[in-house]
Amino acid sequence: MDHTDLSGLPRLPADLADAVHRFGVHLDAQRGHSAHTRRAYVADVTDLLRFAVRHGCAGLAAIDLTVLRGWLAAQSERGLARSTLARRGASARAFLRWAHRAGLVPTDPSTRLASPKVPRTLPTVLAVDEAARLLDTARAAAEAADEATGPSALRTWVAAELLYGAGIRVGELVSVDVDDVDPRERLVRVLGKGGKERVVPFGIPAARAVEAWLSAGRPALVTGASGSALLVGERGGRWGQRQVREAVHRLAALAGVEDVAPHGLRHSAATHLLQGGSDLRAVQEVLGHANLATTQRYTHVDAARLQRVYAQAFPRA
Repeated sequence: MDHTDLSGLPRLPADLADAVHRFGVHLDAQRGHSAHTRRAYVADVTDLLRFAVRHGCAGLAAIDLTVLRGWLAAQSERGLARSTLARRGASARAFLRWAHRAGLVPTDPSTRLASPKVPRTLPTVLAVDEAARLLDTARAAAEAADEATGPSALRTWVAAELLYGAGIRVGELVSVDVDDVDPRERLVRVLGKGGKERVVPFGIPAARAVEAWLSAGRPALVTGASGSALLVGERGGRWGQRQVREAVHRLAALAGVEDVAPHGLRHSAATHLLQGGSDLRAVQEVLGHANLATTQRYTHVDAARLQRVYAQAFPRA
């Protein structure tokens, strides 16, 4: 009998495999996690349970704080990043908290489990003139493109304009359908984290990019596989996050600005909104943050800029 799964690792006992399956269903139905987060949590919990079985745990109830700490220590010895260790600790806590509520374990041993603190860092933030240069470069490339390269250049332009102009996440961008965008009212409807829908405004340049893409870009690529997707790839399927990232990196190089990822354009938009006088609550609504503290991180970027200006301009700095 084969005692390994498709990955070549030992199979979990049936009761543990069933618990992992039920936890995955819980994540889908109750917590509104993205598919990516669900896969990560389920993989982390599976790894934890394999570690527990190897160390003599006969079932969930045998997993205690010592086992949890030993598991994280083993991950650390493998050289995993602090951010990965923090996520795995969060996965274990979420699983055991759920297992306790579901009556699968008498107590939750993870309440005293500490995970590594991960310093909060922000991605690259472009200056206002750099963001303008990047978007102007995208527009110019689209306007100068020939018939063969035109659709892809238009797609890069509209993607960059919406990432910056609406401040949306790359995952939100690739999930947008044609009917979700209103270039006349300059609004886009996106589905954010936790399945929360919001409507975000964007500016005139982004509206022009959307109209150009819908009239001359998308029709050249659309196939029966495109469905209602706003952004489609070379074969007609919905454009993916990896392709968006690659396009943004290429655009940054072409524009001669600091290398920036799609999330950097979102962070740049938030920073520029605050610099322009927008209040935190308005920026929170635009970005779709559940917690205002998340939005407040952008004030640190502006404070750093203010310190640089102070140091350069004030005689007693």
